[in-house]
Amino acid sequence: MHDAHPPITAVREAVARALAEDLTPLGDLTSALLPPDLEATALLVPRAGGVLAGRLCAEEAFRQVDPTLEVSWSADDGDRVTAGAEVGRVRGRLAPILTAERTALNFLGHLSGVATLTARFVDAVAAAGGSLRVWDTRKTTPGLRALEKAAVRAGGGDNHRGNLSEWVLLKDNHLELFGIAEAVARARRRWPGRTVQVECADLAQVRAAVAAGADALLLDNMSADEVRAVVAEVRAADPTRPLLEVSGGITLETIADYATSGADMVSIGALTHSAPVLDIGLDVVAA
Repeated sequence: MHDAHPPITAVREAVARALAEDLTPLGDLTSALLPPDLEATALLVPRAGGVLAGRLCAEEAFRQVDPTLEVSWSADDGDRVTAGAEVGRVRGRLAPILTAERTALNFLGHLSGVATLTARFVDAVAAAGGSLRVWDTRKTTPGLRALEKAAVRAGGGDNHRGNLSEWVLLKDNHLELFGIAEAVARARRRWPGRTVQVECADLAQVRAAVAAGADALLLDNMSADEVRAVVAEVRAADPTRPLLEVSGGITLETIADYATSGADMVSIGALTHSAPVLDIGLDVVAA
């Protein structure tokens, strides 16, 4: 598995924004009522099974509120966790623990939910005997893309392009203006050396994109049988190129049909835009 942790700069910035949202302008009014030197130990405990992600974000939330808090972990991002089994604990002054609690759990629950849903898709492909790689998309929460893409990696998935600067993806709205051959040619002239991918809705567009020399094809909203037909024709000409990506409304119920289609990857926006939160709680056990 790739590194499941996001860049530390992205973690620090996201956590700082979240804490400012929670604590501006007067801080935590409720925790200010607690004795300032009262110490406690609190456990981070999943209420359901899943895959852990967001550990650095949770730890950073506690650190930014009170650097003296001690956070320790018994599980890392990418680990399968079970309901009721502790994944980490926080020791130190109770007031800052409770101040940071919701921010830490928001990150941990959301990102673990992304990792958990990703793992379900990865497991479904494996159960079907396929080698299809599970990719995310740019359908991410604004400002949290690096964190959510790390959570996809924690769940065993892979990352599609991180932003619009990484490669050229010619979709239907671009192709309406230029057509496939001209659009690919323009991309080659303007950005030589960059990956050029073309969205294709049918076999005719696939043939045009291959003839134009596209590096990758996005097979949009095709049935599994249509994908197999594309694979049979394209791979007969070249067993390795172009890369073939399947996309468009594929669910846990339908992914098995695509898993053995011969495509290289499947991109699923739901991994980041619709993943249910993994419920993780903070239980104070000693004070």
